[in-house]
Amino acid sequence: MSKRYNEAASQRDKKGFFPLENAVEILEKMPPAKFDETVELSITLLVDPRQSTQMVRGTLNLPHGSGKKVCVIVFTDKPDEAIDAGADHAGLADLIKKVQDGWTDFDVAVATPEAMKQVRSIARVLGPRGLMPNPKSGTVTDDVADAIKAVKAGRVEFKMDKTANMAVIVGKRSFTKDQLLENTQAAINVIGNSRPEGFKGRLIKSISISSSMSPGIRLENSLFTQF
Repeated sequence: MSKRYNEAASQRDKKGFFPLENAVEILEKMPPAKFDETVELSITLLVDPRQSTQMVRGTLNLPHGSGKKVCVIVFTDKPDEAIDAGADHAGLADLIKKVQDGWTDFDVAVATPEAMKQVRSIARVLGPRGLMPNPKSGTVTDDVADAIKAVKAGRVEFKMDKTANMAVIVGKRSFTKDQLLENTQAAINVIGNSRPEGFKGRLIKSISISSSMSPGIRLENSLFTQF
């Protein structure tokens, strides 16, 4: 472990669980990196990841955005309209060819329902990287302008992995304490209410908050036991 990481770890009690406000205060006291670190939640769920009916995924709108500059591409036969709406890249056959050739230097892909017929040909490229447009995340839509606006404004996608864990961005180290508190609470509320149909019992097992270069700070169970 690096000296900076060990110094950061010394700021928290390894055995402790903290109220959200205290956890954010501890995070703020940790030695900063030389860049504006991303702050995220690490969430463990109590669902069975082997059951397809127990998948947890969706989107949430952070009140103060994610702090991340998001590169958005749009698969559409009306690329000029998408560019005017704020897309970084837009097109159809030409954009599909570019992705087929190995280009994946973007954060979010949006597609119109009509374009999806062709976009499915690159599912093997986009899928494993979590970049495949999906109606559930609002990235397959005829209202391309609204989708671009939502993503640029701080809409964050969350998706459980094969071990029932997920990482969710809630801001940057440069955010104020109140901004991080409000973003984090919003994320917990949305994910907590994303219970799979028919699933019984508590949904969230544990949550910790950390920045890019810091150890995790575990949050008190009382923040999410109602979910």
